[in-house]
Amino acid sequence: MKVKRRTKWGLLGLAWVLTVGTGCQTWVAGMTLPSGHYLEHPPQYIPPSPPYPLSRELGRQNETAVAVPLGAEVLPAPVPGRP
Repeated sequence: MKVKRRTKWGLLGLAWVLTVGTGCQTWVAGMTLPSGHYLEHPPQYIPPSPPYPLSRELGRQNETAVAVPLGAEVLPAPVPGRP
């Protein structure tokens, strides 16, 4: 009789330890959230990063790509009305 009682108390204690050990977590929309109080906090906004983070370098590359190389002839403007 004592063995069954000890086993029951042991299993109950193990269940309690496992329950307390996992903490208060909720599962919402595929996310495991730390507690049920997540709605009390405002969401954080992280602005998207630019496609190319070095904007000055990109601007300089664009200027260089458009600029006429030194010593090259400037092409005349096209004649209006002709393809």
